[in-house]
Amino acid sequence: MKPTEDLRLAQRNRPDGFPVMKQRWAGLGFFHWKADPAAIAARLPEGLHVDTHGGDAYIGVVPFFMQRIRPVGLPPLPWLSWFHELNLRTYVFDENGNPGVWFFSLDCNQPIAVEIARRTFNLPYEHAAMSSSTGDGMIRYRSRRKSSDLPEADFTYPLPSSPKPASPGSLDWFLVERYLLYSEDKNGRLHTGRVHHSPYLIEPMPSATCSTIPFALNGFPEPETSPVSMLSAAHVDVTVFPLKDI
Repeated sequence: MKPTEDLRLAQRNRPDGFPVMKQRWAGLGFFHWKADPAAIAARLPEGLHVDTHGGDAYIGVVPFFMQRIRPVGLPPLPWLSWFHELNLRTYVFDENGNPGVWFFSLDCNQPIAVEIARRTFNLPYEHAAMSSSTGDGMIRYRSRRKSSDLPEADFTYPLPSSPKPASPGSLDWFLVERYLLYSEDKNGRLHTGRVHHSPYLIEPMPSATCSTIPFALNGFPEPETSPVSMLSAAHVDVTVFPLKDI
């Protein structure tokens, strides 16, 4: 069963139950390339299927800042609650047509956060050395995975100035409006997790530059073309709900 537009829209609604975490995602850059659906399908666990838009599959590289991370009911901690994250991701759906995100990797420069996320959410977090600077409305973002000898990934992209929500059904909407993630534990069991936040306010960024190193870090050929979509987004405050077994 493929996702319906009504189901995609319904995922914007706050889910039932009690959240476990609060966080803010800021400085978001979304870089997307078209990808071979068969190559993606070969990397997915049983029970997940490649989600497409107009018949095309996509892989995205997303640098951003994690801010104010804390369990519900507790304050953020200065030495733990702010860090960098760089994701390589694609888009999938399950047997019931629920659309979501599948992460190939999540590089992060907060060692404690890496270990907590690996154990709590079964996500493929990697330790990385990361840095950034912001000036004149631009973000310079760098990341190097500690377990790899590959070069540093380097991004330069603007902060949004007049962002707007994506139009339902558009490619932008397909790429960014995602409120569900899938993960697989060490025993091969699938889990799903929901997040809730206001719809992204996004803006094209034709002047951005980006790295394809995250593809190589995950065993994919590096794209030889520019991204087909480059978007910046205003920050969102996010409520995170616990994982559920599928």
